[in-house]
Amino acid sequence: MSDIVYLNHQFVPKEQAKISVFDRGFLFADAVYEVTAVIDKKLVDFDGHFQRLQRSCKELGLSLSLSKDELKQIHLQLIEKNSLHEGLVYLQITRGTDSSRFFDFPSSSIHSTLVAFVQHSTIINHPNATKGISVVTVDDIRWQRCDIKTVALLAACLAKDHAHQQGADDAIFIKDGYVTEGSSSNFFIVNQNNEIITRPLSQNILPGITRQALIQLATEMGLEIKERLFTVDEVKIAKEAFISSATTLIWPVISVDQNLINNGDVGPISQRLRKIYLDKAVEKK
Repeated sequence: MSDIVYLNHQFVPKEQAKISVFDRGFLFADAVYEVTAVIDKKLVDFDGHFQRLQRSCKELGLSLSLSKDELKQIHLQLIEKNSLHEGLVYLQITRGTDSSRFFDFPSSSIHSTLVAFVQHSTIINHPNATKGISVVTVDDIRWQRCDIKTVALLAACLAKDHAHQQGADDAIFIKDGYVTEGSSSNFFIVNQNNEIITRPLSQNILPGITRQALIQLATEMGLEIKERLFTVDEVKIAKEAFISSATTLIWPVISVDQNLINNGDVGPISQRLRKIYLDKAVEKK
């Protein structure tokens, strides 16, 4: 966790970062967030994260008063002040602090709360990237606007906790018999025809920035991408499966509900995509 955080136009020690108990992000999860990966002190796919933040704010009617360049400078200063070489920057915007706990949206006179901090973590050489992870399926009980990146993440926490209790690494959500996404990631499979399949964008999944980058990268590599619904049975007989997110980039999935995928071996397509994605991220610096 970072020692210096950003709170409402100020960089302060984390011990001094205080928010009102009446902040709507605390009371109602009335807030949105973004997580941007940092590799070698550089931001990865920042433009995409800013565009998604703009969309999330617009969908909820939240005020985003800072420009892309201003927010980027905040990110870069946090990286510098906390000597972050590899990890992530977390940014959260709430509707702000009202005089009490009212469900109605407050007047436009209140100011939004903006918080940002860094986390040191391993991205490039994380062991899960080479050994793969196991997942279990859980019912998708989340609200109907998963396309908005809000801080209402209790369903995701419950899913991860259930997975860990079952001895698995993570969970994937199932809705009406079809895979939606991972508990904090998008989900892909590679079928026997070497087609990469992922669920199409809708209100049921998050429009992942890494997902978008991987689809573009796979297309450039001449790989076939299909955005369609797919079942758990298709996952079980897939040649490969993997998750994508800003914090994982790509992690192979080698089992689902204790059923091995590709005999538990990590497949070549996910590894190739990850390597080229990392190479391109480094080149952009």
